[in-house]
Amino acid sequence: MKHRHFIIHKPFGMISQFVKMQRRKKPVLGDLHDFPEGTMAIGRLDVKSEGLLFLTTDGKVSHAVRSKKVEKEYYVQVDGEITEEAIDKMKKGVEIGFDGIKYMTLPCKAFKLEEPPGFPERTIKVRDDRHGPTSWVSVIISEGKYRQVRKMTAAVGFPTLRLVRVRIGNIRIDQLISGYVEEVEGFL
Repeated sequence: MKHRHFIIHKPFGMISQFVKMQRRKKPVLGDLHDFPEGTMAIGRLDVKSEGLLFLTTDGKVSHAVRSKKVEKEYYVQVDGEITEEAIDKMKKGVEIGFDGIKYMTLPCKAFKLEEPPGFPERTIKVRDDRHGPTSWVSVIISEGKYRQVRKMTAAVGFPTLRLVRVRIGNIRIDQLISGYVEEVEGFL
């Protein structure tokens, strides 16, 4: 059996699963494309997050991508003008929690983006300018705990307003339009 691989620019408001639950009306990945049986999303994004998703029918590729050997890069719009001190804290690792259990994130790469990345407006606007300034930061991690990047920015005093994954390993979102699915040869 030949395995198949896809990249998607997951839109805001979409659930990273393939089948709709009866109680939920939100769109799912399966609404975007007729994926082959056994396709799995690697490193899911929550409903409020956007950006690059890698999908595969190959469990070995899934394991490799989820390993700490593969970097995942996020552009994050935060509430306020993020400081170098806050960025340095994230780089060293910050304490976040999951179900009441504390966890120290691994060191990561992070830097302030001097210009907003120029993404199209979301279907639901982040907020008005009257609520104060925002800034953008790039956060590059090699692990992937539940809502990790959001918890990291909150831990240093700058809650996430918008989160877009722009890179997984050497695959970049580049000009992939929100909601678009592209079949690719592979990951590694």
